[in-house]
Amino acid sequence: MLLQGKTALITGATRGIGKGLARRFAAEGANIAFTYAASAEAAVRLQQELESEFGVKVRGWQSDAADFAASEALATAVIAEFGKVDILVNNAGITRDNLLMRMTEDQWDEVIRVNLKSAFNLTKAFLRHFLGNRSGSIINMSSVVGVDGNAGQANYAASKAGLIGFSKSIAQELGSRNIRCNVVAPGFIETEMTEKLDEQVKKGWIENIPLKRSGSPDDVANVCVFLASDLSTYVTGQTISVCGGMLMK
Repeated sequence: MLLQGKTALITGATRGIGKGLARRFAAEGANIAFTYAASAEAAVRLQQELESEFGVKVRGWQSDAADFAASEALATAVIAEFGKVDILVNNAGITRDNLLMRMTEDQWDEVIRVNLKSAFNLTKAFLRHFLGNRSGSIINMSSVVGVDGNAGQANYAASKAGLIGFSKSIAQELGSRNIRCNVVAPGFIETEMTEKLDEQVKKGWIENIPLKRSGSPDDVANVCVFLASDLSTYVTGQTISVCGGMLMK
């Protein structure tokens, strides 16, 4: 029960990596606040599952983290509901892949807005709360693409690389107040999105992974539990790749 008594806010938690994080954090004793973009039905299911299975308090909010005012309102509502927040996981993200020659301004702007600006919005929204508590763990979900780049994903790579620079900067700003900020960079993780890929494409990716398998949301969640817990109180400003060895630099 590494997160017993703590409260975590996880954005984009009704599917994929976000859902895996919510389940694992709840299993470790954390109360869970989460956001979702559209599916109220999935949000209700997640709340009921976590509360019945793990006996923790769970609440979901439909909120656009890329909207500054909405993020401020969300922070106020979450703190009022739970009393405190100890862990912020900026996980919500989208892809709008295209070769740069064909990429539209809207495809660029939307990805930067959702993937990068949202992290600024929510970190800013919870900053006074963390400063008042003189504690907090912020985890920003990047990607190996943010470290190495990828053809056809200039917008996504830029947003995820931006998260790394953002996180290192605020780790330096906030460290003296016992507020930590770290980055997790997943590689090829099996989620609802990757299920839609052609099997031969997935096989080709796996062949290039030293561990010769794809990752699971639990693989990412294990690292996030470490970063969220008191096991990592001397870890800040770091980027941890969860990629089966895809990156060895």
